[in-house]
Amino acid sequence: MRMKLIVGLGNPGAQYKDTRHNVGFEVAGLLAKKYASGTPRAKFQGEVLEAAIAGERVLLLTPLTFMNLSGASVLAARDFYKIELPDTLTICDDFNLPLGKLRLRPKGSAGGQRGLEDILRRLGTEELPRLRLGIGPLPPGRDAAGFVLTRFAKDEQPIVADAVQRAAEAAAAWAQQGLEAAMNAYNAEQ
Repeated sequence: MRMKLIVGLGNPGAQYKDTRHNVGFEVAGLLAKKYASGTPRAKFQGEVLEAAIAGERVLLLTPLTFMNLSGASVLAARDFYKIELPDTLTICDDFNLPLGKLRLRPKGSAGGQRGLEDILRRLGTEELPRLRLGIGPLPPGRDAAGFVLTRFAKDEQPIVADAVQRAAEAAAAWAQQGLEAAMNAYNAEQ
């Protein structure tokens, strides 16, 4: 049975917990709670858990290389399990999207997201499904690198919690029904 790969991007360490940049980790954590058993294993410069989503075998990966070097971890997992590109979904933050908005896409540029950029560079293609969670907008005059490392304001937290939940549902739909069905359901809902 072929395996699918869901990658949740973020930065390791307590100082980055609950920051805008770590929403990918949060989505992977929700998927792990719902669909995986056991404890995460250290492998591929990250943490991995095997999960079963509606009968689909899925590897959940959270790279621990820091965001900008995520590609090494993804490449190692992909090569080890011989996972096809369409069977790989990367989940990351996007400061170009309004807070809480989800956007699933089959391919495209990194759009300024450095972790995704490293993954695309190391895999040698932009033909990689991705699920972006809006953490923006970037305030005028604000440095993007600093902004993504901030925590959400109190009034933003319920919006983000809802978006993380919907993103986990979208990733599960991707694993079960495919990208097009997940895009139709989750890109249109906002």
